[in-house]
Amino acid sequence: MTDGNDQQSLSQSIKGRLQEGVQNSVFREKALLDPDTVIDEDRIVGRDQQLDDIITYLRPILQSNRPPNMLLYGPSGTGKSLIINAVCEQVSDLATAQDIRFGVVQINCQTIKSHDRAVYRLVENAAAEAGVAAEIPESGISTDQKLRRFYELLSEYFDSVIIILDEVDLLVGRQRDPNDEPAYSKLLYQLSRASQLGRIEGDISVAALTNDPRFMENLDGRAESSFNPQDVVFPDYDANQLQAILDRRRDAYRDDVLADGIIPLSSAFAAQDHGDARKAIDLFRKAGELADRQGEESVREEHVRDAQKEAERDRTLTQMQGLSTQKKLSLYATAIVPVYSNRNLNAVPSTVAFRVYQYIADLLDADQKSRDSYLRYMTEAETYNFVTSEKRGRGYGSGVHKEYTFVDDPSVVAETLQEDIRLEEIENNEELIESVVNAQINDFFEGD
Repeated sequence: MTDGNDQQSLSQSIKGRLQEGVQNSVFREKALLDPDTVIDEDRIVGRDQQLDDIITYLRPILQSNRPPNMLLYGPSGTGKSLIINAVCEQVSDLATAQDIRFGVVQINCQTIKSHDRAVYRLVENAAAEAGVAAEIPESGISTDQKLRRFYELLSEYFDSVIIILDEVDLLVGRQRDPNDEPAYSKLLYQLSRASQLGRIEGDISVAALTNDPRFMENLDGRAESSFNPQDVVFPDYDANQLQAILDRRRDAYRDDVLADGIIPLSSAFAAQDHGDARKAIDLFRKAGELADRQGEESVREEHVRDAQKEAERDRTLTQMQGLSTQKKLSLYATAIVPVYSNRNLNAVPSTVAFRVYQYIADLLDADQKSRDSYLRYMTEAETYNFVTSEKRGRGYGSGVHKEYTFVDDPSVVAETLQEDIRLEEIENNEELIESVVNAQINDFFEGD
């Protein structure tokens, strides 16, 4: 039984370790590496045109006029949320100084499953922005009642409001028929018509954020006409822009803890991932977290590489959740070919991978599927973006085969799969498997 002195000693020990971890951290202001942090304008990189456009569109608020609706579209991590939130924060400060009651009501539609739920989230967030209670239940009343409460809040507490619908294209709702109007179409129609129909006394504008450049094509005709947004396009960042983004957040770290090459390497990895600034910032932060975890006083390239592998492993594991064991075995057998190969293989011949799959299935006493089944499983792996494929001919009379190239590091894919399907037999037979892989590779290329 632990007495009072022991408990006090334990408490002091925990407290001391917590304080030591804070004092010895490589970070100075870690919040700067949260992609959702609203940052100062001098940290914004490569988005001058988009910034100018949104400032122009929101300036009427400060003149007591209604701003236009906006559609911000571009791939993930290209600055849509960052820019709109940065401008809204400055508009809010200036509006307050002019006694204009300006509000920002924002929802992320990714996890909202229905039109009714979206309206309730708008009520909640409008009430929070106004500093009052929502005063209606989430269930038990109609969507129209919730919408009326939303309009009441806007009319009573704000002169002008911008409603930001992030990832709006994901709010499809329960479409029982393919021809049913998606939930976002109905919501956009209602919000963009509110002022014209006299539902609210102040000005309301809607900023819809989406990754889909064809978003407007899916709107109902009435919604398209009523919404009628100003478009703001956000292209991918290039490697130089990503490097500049990280460079302007390097003060998140203490002085002299970043080794040379950390920022270029982090931005290079993210540039491979289609110029996603969120991933660049995440990687830059995770490298520091790894250094802290290991008790290191500096962040080095190895931390960035390990952080990239962790990110790939997490993404791979998430994507693999829906795959059957046979599909995982097919992917694993393909991934270990370049991992164990004595040759420098840029792509994996399907013929080699299928034979390795047969050996692995036999080793594990699993059902051995046909070549057609293996190829079908790998086609599905392409839809998950694990691999890309290309058909190759080996000369006259030698036929055609597929070659697979992994999107991520194949060693990360193999390690993740090995952990996921608990392939203990694999660990005990690594040398044998390596010899089988290289025997199949040599057999395949011996005619070259």
